[in-house]
Amino acid sequence: MNIDDLGEPFAVGNTAKVYLFEHKIIKVFNDNLPETESINEAYKQEYAYSCGVHVPKILDVTNISGKQAIFMEYIPGKTIGELISHNPEQEEHYLSISVDIQQRIHQNEGSHIEHMSAKLNRQIKIAPKLENNLKALLIDKLDSMPIESRLCHGDYHIFNVIKSDSGAATIDWVDASIGNIRADVYRTYLLYSQFSGEMADMYLNLYCKKSGLSKVEILEWAPIIAAARLSEDVSSESSDRLLKIINHYIEAN
Repeated sequence: MNIDDLGEPFAVGNTAKVYLFEHKIIKVFNDNLPETESINEAYKQEYAYSCGVHVPKILDVTNISGKQAIFMEYIPGKTIGELISHNPEQEEHYLSISVDIQQRIHQNEGSHIEHMSAKLNRQIKIAPKLENNLKALLIDKLDSMPIESRLCHGDYHIFNVIKSDSGAATIDWVDASIGNIRADVYRTYLLYSQFSGEMADMYLNLYCKKSGLSKVEILEWAPIIAAARLSEDVSSESSDRLLKIINHYIEAN
């Protein structure tokens, strides 16, 4: 198979292009990624599948025209993000559904994939625009945080959940890890707050109400997750915004 045979991608992300071909999803990774990227993502997704999480089934990990690729099950439907865009008056209803799904993910314990603390430590160390003394302070903060071994998606948001006739499937597991669910919740909050403070607050209120967690223990992760986010070099994210979150923590302590 040649990559030209796949036609036009129906989705383009920061790390890959996604194609629908012969009723299968084919995720083709960009050339600048490590050679193990596809294998690692497939392994994490298979691990989530083994936990009983509704995810697309991995069919194959291969190369197409010299590029890493994952073949996976196609789940027809619309993302929760699309449903909210078409039905903004039902935003809270759909956000509530997404929180229920995230909580079910968080109920799973394990140790078969990378631990969150190792991942965050690595990201903080390579984060641009952070002085070494600030990195050391943030790593000390990370080391002091409570340890858990819960399954965390790592990039959970309404456009990574597909609602279909068979339920709701969560996609894009490349950032998954085993760790503290409060960090995973803050990561989602951080992603929403980039575009809508109102949606971010609604999400956090819903998660806390349903889980019994307090906002204080979730927001405790703010400087750590913001620093890790800096390392991702995402064009849509403002490094100034992330630095402001980090500095707010420094000034408060």
